[in-house]
Amino acid sequence: MQRLKDQIAVITGGNSGIGLAAAERFIAEGAQVVLFGRNGKTLGEAVARLGATATGVNGDVTNQADLDRLFATVKQRHGRIDVLFANAGVAEFAPIEAADEAHFDRHFDINVKGVFRTIQGALSLLANGASVVLNTSVVSHVGFPNASVYSATKAAVRSFARTLSAELAPRGIRVNAVAPGPIETPIFGRMGIPADQVDATKAGLAAGVPIKRMGTPEEVAAAVAFLAAKESAYVVGVELDVTGGLGQL
Repeated sequence: MQRLKDQIAVITGGNSGIGLAAAERFIAEGAQVVLFGRNGKTLGEAVARLGATATGVNGDVTNQADLDRLFATVKQRHGRIDVLFANAGVAEFAPIEAADEAHFDRHFDINVKGVFRTIQGALSLLANGASVVLNTSVVSHVGFPNASVYSATKAAVRSFARTLSAELAPRGIRVNAVAPGPIETPIFGRMGIPADQVDATKAGLAAGVPIKRMGTPEEVAAAVAFLAAKESAYVVGVELDVTGGLGQL
């Protein structure tokens, strides 16, 4: 069954990891997707991989002109948005004494302001009854050392799911969030640390998960597809954990 047949979906940060997995799932469910990403190379590769039902727009959620171009492209090609997955974000970790102004501003500019501006820009194109899915994290409700700034941004995004659901309810637009735990994504390859340290980091994260493994982008994408589809029509303002039980057990 194609739960998103003929739907138009926009995914920010759609060029890799969870965003790309969501694009693949949406297309399998019958949707056409527009991917927005700041890395032109990986964005082009993603669109080529996905095929004719995917469109790519290169840009950054912190750049208003880029967001304007994204939604102008969507309007020209499709005329509406049925599903918006605000997925773009950054996660960098530092103890409080090392979290300087640049670290703070980068996280809030991308993870909070970027998400808010993305939703604002989509408003005129969101169809009545559309679904908006936000990407938070288990850190929005569980405290982890060296993650104070990142965690605060994700708590703010979780708040958006509640407040914007209340504000957009008259149009039948649902806003929900998906909260991943430790997920096996390309971000580990961009940490700039030796492979053995990456492996040790992954092992440590998996050990803290009740089911003793990291999750996959595809498992998060399945949860996003549920929140996007009409079968979740009575689900509003929630944060759905995809964490292997981390933070719940």
